[in-house]
Order: sequence, then C-alpha cells, then structure tokens
Amino acid sequence: MSRISTSFEKLKAEGRKALIPYVTAGDPAPSVTVGLLHGLVEAGADIIELGVPFSDPMADGPVIQLACERALQHNTRLLDVLDMVAEFRKKDKVTPIVLMGYLNPIEILGYKRFADEAKKAGVDGVLTVDLPPEESDEFNLIMRAHGIDTIYLIAPTTEDERIKYICENGSGYLYYVSVKGVTGSASLNVQEVADKLEHIRKYTDIPLGVGFGIKDAESARAVSTVADGVIVGSVLVNKIADLVKDHEQIAPQVSAIIKDMRIAMDS
Repeated sequence: MSRISTSFEKLKAEGRKALIPYVTAGDPAPSVTVGLLHGLVEAGADIIELGVPFSDPMADGPVIQLACERALQHNTRLLDVLDMVAEFRKKDKVTPIVLMGYLNPIEILGYKRFADEAKKAGVDGVLTVDLPPEESDEFNLIMRAHGIDTIYLIAPTTEDERIKYICENGSGYLYYVSVKGVTGSASLNVQEVADKLEHIRKYTDIPLGVGFGIKDAESARAVSTVADGVIVGSVLVNKIADLVKDHEQIAPQVSAIIKDMRIAMDS
C-alpha cells in the first residue's frame, strides 16, 4: 500500500479528513522549502502537494504564477525539486509528497528517468495538470511500475464518460476542482461540491480531495464535511508572497494557517 493510501486509511479509521497544503518548491528561495514542509507537517498537514515551478502555469491564477516566477529566479529545476524531497525524507519517512505541475519538465527528463529519480527521492504521487488522462497510458504504466500514484483533476463541467475514465485510471486520490476558473478564483458553494462528490462516488471508491476556493479555517471545515481531503494553496502562497523579505517568518506563519484549518476540521 502506498503512503497516500495508508494516510487516507489511517484518517478514515480515526474519523478525520486529510488536510493537503500546496506550496511551490523554491518559493521564494530554495533554502526555504524543506523547512517549510516540515513546518506544515508539524501544524497538521497529512499530505503535501509540492509545486514544480514552470514558466507557463496556465491552470494557475496570478498568485501561483508569481510563486513560479520567484522560484525560477533561482533556476529551480525539476531535479532540484527532487533533491528537496530527498532532503525532506531524511527526517520524514511517512508524510506523502505529491508533485504537482506541468508535463514539459518531465518530458525533458524522460518518463523513465523521472520515475527512477522520483522514486529514489521519495515522491508518492504526481499530478500533471496538462497531461490528459486519455493520453497518459505510457506515463501511467511507468509511474505505477515505480509505485507512484497518478492523480487527476475532475472539474464541475467534466462529463460522466470522462469522470468514469478518470476514476478507472487515477490512483491515490482524485482532485475535484470546486469552482470554475484558475487557482485562487471565486468562492465555492459547499452544497454544489457535496452534490458533485456524491455523483463521482458512483464511479469510484478512491478518496476525493477538493481544492480551489478554500481560503480559511471556516471553508476548510465546511469542505471537510463532504470531502475526503481538503486541498489549500493560494492562501498559503499569498502569505509567502507577503514574507519574501523575511524568510525566517515563512514557515511559522504559513504553518499557523494550516494549524487553524486542522483545528477547525477536527472540531
């Protein structure tokens, strides 16, 4: 069983939901990332999505686009991100790490080499935003052979036939995009999310994580009542942006947001 599956099984047994923060690797500097990851875990994160900086993050709004720009100013590459995961693993052998990003850096490295290096570093899952599941057979085979989960997005507009296909080909968890638009966009409607998740569960028993629109402890708690996992990104990356000149405050202040969400979700 993968670290991701183990995490969800443990949480289910405890009657709790997964809290899954997203941060961009190398933002605002590579030296910050590993300490931040440990801080997130200490604050209550169950799984971490680690963004791989990319020059054209088309599915992301301005907040994460700027995070990618800050990371790329330090030439943070995919191999550098894997080095960060390996460094994190020296102290944390348990918390799942999911790389979230775009296909181009992986294709440059090559699927096989990427899988080899990711497995060696301690990566548990990959969410490649711009790789359609219908075109991912080779990618899936190589990732699965290395014990790496492939995670896919489902949108409010995704039709049933495609939902079924995604459910059959995804693993680890499915990422439900709670609002139409890019990351950091409009507020969510929890009842609409609940209705959609109920529909998706007709096709799968894979855990369902919900992201986009979760901005505070209250929205995290509300989503946790209907989802298996709560994914939060832009509010954390915004806080990092506020602290680009005070690196020592990034881990404690970003972790404080996650701690508040964890408390609300468990209450």
